[in-house]
Amino acid sequence: MNAREPIAELGARFAARAGELAEGDQFVAGNYEELRASGLLAAGVPAELGGQGMEVGELAAMLATLARACPSTALAFSMHTHIVALAAWRWRHQKAPTGPMLEKVARERLVLISTGGGDWLESSGEAVPADGGYRVSARKAFCSGVPAGDLLVTSAVTKGDKGEEVIHFAVPLKAAGVTIEPTWRTLGMRNTASHDVRLENVFVPEGAVTARRPRGKWHPLFDMLSMIALPLIYAVYLGVAQAARERALEMVRGRRADDALLQQVGEMENQLAAAQIAHADWLACAAEGRPGAASTARCLIDRTLVARGVLGTLDAAMGAAGGAAFFRRHRLEQLFRDAQGARFHPLQEAPQRALAAKVALGLPL
Repeated sequence: MNAREPIAELGARFAARAGELAEGDQFVAGNYEELRASGLLAAGVPAELGGQGMEVGELAAMLATLARACPSTALAFSMHTHIVALAAWRWRHQKAPTGPMLEKVARERLVLISTGGGDWLESSGEAVPADGGYRVSARKAFCSGVPAGDLLVTSAVTKGDKGEEVIHFAVPLKAAGVTIEPTWRTLGMRNTASHDVRLENVFVPEGAVTARRPRGKWHPLFDMLSMIALPLIYAVYLGVAQAARERALEMVRGRRADDALLQQVGEMENQLAAAQIAHADWLACAAEGRPGAASTARCLIDRTLVARGVLGTLDAAMGAAGGAAFFRRHRLEQLFRDAQGARFHPLQEAPQRALAAKVALGLPL
């Protein structure tokens, strides 16, 4: 079956539910049940491991399509999808031992929950060495989709002879000591259920540790995240901007095309084109598959340009639609709110500019 067909069908059903969901903060549980049943949880798992074998560009197109229907579903799903995509890339290009996890995702239709955006270089929480592994205590934020989750893919800080080290691992959300704290009441993306997760003395076996790195220092992992993971998250915001453009044009067709309207619509077109061009460059960099300082600088410049273009598109769409955009029934105000999340994923614009400058000047990251 052509993968695009079920994605389009799913999107239509998600769109039908979006209006009701937008009135509150409830999780998109029904949409996640459909994602699990559809097999798309394994969209990025290599075909050799039982998945659909989609590459980063195809995954981005899938997420943008779903975002036009229901941004919250798409954003939460992007957090699962980017973990899978990065694990698949490492399995294929670095012979990383991620195959068993990917096979399990495909076979058991597991939902992976990410906490990486709130941790970045420093991570958080404490991992105390214990017999056969670690005891982890931490509070992790931005755990999108967690009510439907099976595994929490996260990190914590341990102290050893070489100083502080960050360990990366996955822990079952049903493990003893893991609790979900319902904290997600937000401006936009209200239905992602990106709640906090608390880990209290949770045992993590040594075999569950998938990576180690020095705390607070740049690591090749972040080059791969910038190239593979982040463009999938921002594909969602690109889909939101595309939906806003379509909605704004529907609202203004038939109005007198005075200069003010033409200027707003023209600006909307420019801003969306800028976002699309930057995102296409980002995906091209991912397809080249050469992580490093140069590619990271390029990818994170694209991240800033996509975010600017998305936010600019929404500003212009609201301006073009005028006062009608303020009414919930037109949905444009929801898309405006959802788009604001593009400001906050790493690297935010100020540290991104500093990173780009360091690479340009040949300074260490």
